[in-house]
Amino acid sequence: MTALPDLIAGFRDIATPTIANALDDLDITGVITGLRPVVPGTKAVGPAVTVRERTGAKGSFPVADFKVGHMIEAAGAGDVIVVDNGGHPVSTWGGMASYAARNQGIEGLLVEGGVRDWEEQQEFRFPIFARHMVPTPGKTRIRVEAIGEPITIEGVLIRPGDMIVADGSGICVIPIDRAAEILEMTRRYAADDAQAMREMDAGLTFREALAKFAKI
Repeated sequence: MTALPDLIAGFRDIATPTIANALDDLDITGVITGLRPVVPGTKAVGPAVTVRERTGAKGSFPVADFKVGHMIEAAGAGDVIVVDNGGHPVSTWGGMASYAARNQGIEGLLVEGGVRDWEEQQEFRFPIFARHMVPTPGKTRIRVEAIGEPITIEGVLIRPGDMIVADGSGICVIPIDRAAEILEMTRRYAADDAQAMREMDAGLTFREALAKFAKI
């Protein structure tokens, strides 16, 4: 079995479109497209720490239910926090949370919902992928209902410990029990890409390359 650090190091070198090719070939639903990078040029790779939230109108929940500190404490160095807030345009996470998470060595954050403090996020460069950038505070509007339970975003099941790879093209969720197999497949596809470019430099046309290399 491939060790977790080796999986993380391997997937860090692989782009999500290449991973999506492997997921397609294995009929695994694992692509999330609607969460966009808050800080361009950042990438997050690591095991998921899952969070499920509920959102209501202002005053729906006590401040104590807005457990962002609990989320950060549940994650270790190298983990990716993944939050299902139902796509609501309310902030789950702000600049100070990014500062704290970065200092703790957390790898990144995915939010099916909103985050805030765009300017601070650019400064701290903590990798965040979210559906909304909003100023609206989450206190008394958001309740953290569960940490460390399976969640679903865009029909993709995310279990605690599943591998997350998020970059500028999108997000791939890789079932941890299939991660070594998928990593090997993506390495073959990436090698084909490199070989195709070498052969195009030598005169191969793109049409010929498409016929020769199935996954470029």
